[in-house]
Amino acid sequence: MTDATAATGLLALHETMAVIRRTEKAAHDLFMSGLVKGTTHLAAGHEAVAVGARAALRDGDYAFATYRGHHHAIAWGATPEECLAELMQRSTGLNKAKGGSMHLTKAGSGMLGSYAIVGAHLPMAVGAAWSARLRGTDQVAVAFFGDGATNIGAFHEALNLAAVWRLPVLFVCENNFYMEYTPIGSVTAAEHPAAGRAPSYGLPAEVVDGNDVVTVRDAVARAAQRARAGDGPTVLEAHTYRHYGHSRTDPAKYRPDGELERWLERDPLTVSAQRLREAGTSDDDIKAAEDRAAGVVDEAVAAARAAPEADLSEAFTDVWADGGAAWRT
Repeated sequence: MTDATAATGLLALHETMAVIRRTEKAAHDLFMSGLVKGTTHLAAGHEAVAVGARAALRDGDYAFATYRGHHHAIAWGATPEECLAELMQRSTGLNKAKGGSMHLTKAGSGMLGSYAIVGAHLPMAVGAAWSARLRGTDQVAVAFFGDGATNIGAFHEALNLAAVWRLPVLFVCENNFYMEYTPIGSVTAAEHPAAGRAPSYGLPAEVVDGNDVVTVRDAVARAAQRARAGDGPTVLEAHTYRHYGHSRTDPAKYRPDGELERWLERDPLTVSAQRLREAGTSDDDIKAAEDRAAGVVDEAVAAARAAPEADLSEAFTDVWADGGAAWRT
């Protein structure tokens, strides 16, 4: 790969992260305007984990995310319009208003859901990897989860079974150092809550800079290659930081003074922009990419606002695999 080709690829990743960042800001503003009901868990600051991981994986692979999953949905092919319309209960929403912020799903692109129960999707990712094994494909399943999930039993059950069966599954911890409002280090014996526990199951692990999209991409690529070769799971712990509170009801006053500002110096978009400059990309080209991202999201907001509300009859579709909701015993 030439330097120019690498820079072009990185610029595309930077632009996708900018789209995600703008979408999260739009979600915040729409919520504050009363157009998003319930709550939201924004992933601003986590963009490099989602975009870097997706860049390392193939079409046909599977992804499972948490309720803080907007960035993964977009990285796996959902549009900002689909996501914002879903948050606003519109008929054009990604899941026709049945998923909302916490359950964005685009199965046709391999994004097999965002899950509100902490840790519940890790065994599901193991099951998806097992299905790939049974079908004889070289697909890989990836479970993205927060640091708090490492203290949930399902985390340990998933790692154990995946290790025993040497399944093609990656466990990617987005460690933003807070399990909701509690610093993970204050209630966890292991220094690295995910990577530090992997050796207990005989699994390789790596701690990476989760704010550097290139570092994440390369780490996931190594783990995926290992999984496809039949060498089993890998645990990756990506250190990152959420810019907002846990949810829209959380002002995050528990964070020490200056902590957010220090992390903002390592903003994923700042890191990727610096990499681009070092690779010879001009500031004009970087700004053009960010302007395109802003335009995409502005159009998405307008379209989502204009879309009709979801029809209540949609609540009774897709309950079962056959698309219906008829009761059965």
